[in-house]
Amino acid sequence: MTNTDDDTALSAADIARFGPDPLATFRTNLGAVEQRIAAACARAGRHRASVRLLPITKTVPAHILRYAHAAGITNFGENKIQEAGSKHEQLADLAIDWSIVGHLQTNKVKYLTRFAREFQALDSLRLAEMLDRRLASEDRFLDVHVQVNTSGEASKFGLHPDALLPFVDALGEFTRLKPRGLMTLALFSDDMARVRPCFVRLRALRDETVRRHPGMSGLSMGMTGDFEAAIEEGATVVRIGQAIFGKRPTPDSHYWPGAVAPP
Repeated sequence: MTNTDDDTALSAADIARFGPDPLATFRTNLGAVEQRIAAACARAGRHRASVRLLPITKTVPAHILRYAHAAGITNFGENKIQEAGSKHEQLADLAIDWSIVGHLQTNKVKYLTRFAREFQALDSLRLAEMLDRRLASEDRFLDVHVQVNTSGEASKFGLHPDALLPFVDALGEFTRLKPRGLMTLALFSDDMARVRPCFVRLRALRDETVRRHPGMSGLSMGMTGDFEAAIEEGATVVRIGQAIFGKRPTPDSHYWPGAVAPP
């Protein structure tokens, strides 16, 4: 049995989920993910350095994330601000950059601005205004990606594509926000013929956006089930959780509205 640096023993549930040596498990899984990212980049004629891996740590307990940090993961992505805030407090002794990638309610803004470096689900000017005001009071800045609903599903958050350019134009008013690109959740499907058009759509929207806002070149798209297709279509950030940390105990729908397990 392997212990964390603070000598906290693994529970039976920890071992069942992450193995008797989580550090070795995460290193092995990271290596496999890196190989898949590199292969997808090669197929697309891209440099590996053009894609950032954002590990998604939701449902992974804070004491287990110490192993992930020891394995070299220093950027943790979380969907729910309450979960992220709790882990941030428990891991305050570690150098970690926190990214929030899920929908944020306006009454949770004050929690995000205390510690997050990045927010990838911006889709409301009211939210932008509240973030900007709070960041100014704390003398902080925040990298943001604008979320776009490319699947057309009513259950998903994100701007309608037709509303994107006016929205991005208006973001210039909020000087504490640093728009870096666009984010989307594709259709949840094993059929890449259905999934890929979501990535193609976001890339086209990005290309249109950067003509007016050159700094917004980022494309955050692709998760464990579809990140290789996303890279082939131009992703600059891939959000990968289960390929690194294993199957989650909660259904995808708990974190992603509209997520349905493929048949």
